[in-house]
Amino acid sequence: MITVYGYSPSGNCHKLRMLLGYLCRDYRWVETDSAHGASRTPEYLAKNPNGKVPIIELDDGRVLAESDAILCYLADGTKYFAGDAWQRAQTLSWMFFEQYSHEPYVAVARFICGWTPADNPRRTDLPRLRERGHQALAVMEKHLAANAWFSGANYGIADIALFGYTHCAADGGFDLAAYPAIRGWLDRVRAEPGFVPMPPIAPENAALIAQSTTRDLV
Repeated sequence: MITVYGYSPSGNCHKLRMLLGYLCRDYRWVETDSAHGASRTPEYLAKNPNGKVPIIELDDGRVLAESDAILCYLADGTKYFAGDAWQRAQTLSWMFFEQYSHEPYVAVARFICGWTPADNPRRTDLPRLRERGHQALAVMEKHLAANAWFSGANYGIADIALFGYTHCAADGGFDLAAYPAIRGWLDRVRAEPGFVPMPPIAPENAALIAQSTTRDLV
């Protein structure tokens, strides 16, 4: 059985929960509160020296890190990572985009809003993060204006990867009202059979997000 070390409020971790649900795979989830140091313990660092979640551990002790690499491993040979070499490369290109041009801005803005104190100096980064995040959302909007999915003709792991933090982008102060194609795509993902929603975040994080975004949603 696969063991997943993940933090439930993390979009990167939730991707795995979504795919494992679609695949009806048995797995064991080990909640690892990376926001409060659980991924920096000696025991965890022995599994992943990079000190990040998620990771998966196989029964034979092998460990795989990086959420999108794990998606590729789990989806190999399934309809969620289908097509010829060109089609699979197109899927990967969107997954690289997600980790390089989307997650560093949309996800980080969400973390700052919900997991740092109101007087944290990192909050001065929010305008820049939101500017770059909107650039990524605009790229997605343009693609979705002409395409239903990011994984080719059908739903797949590129969509799962991008859903991870796009669906909760408002937590970081991103208003999706200006992105009708993205909102339609989010609805299509939620309508997929076997879809698993992200568990609710802790009340203290929700309260911080509400304080952070009601004044400056952009």
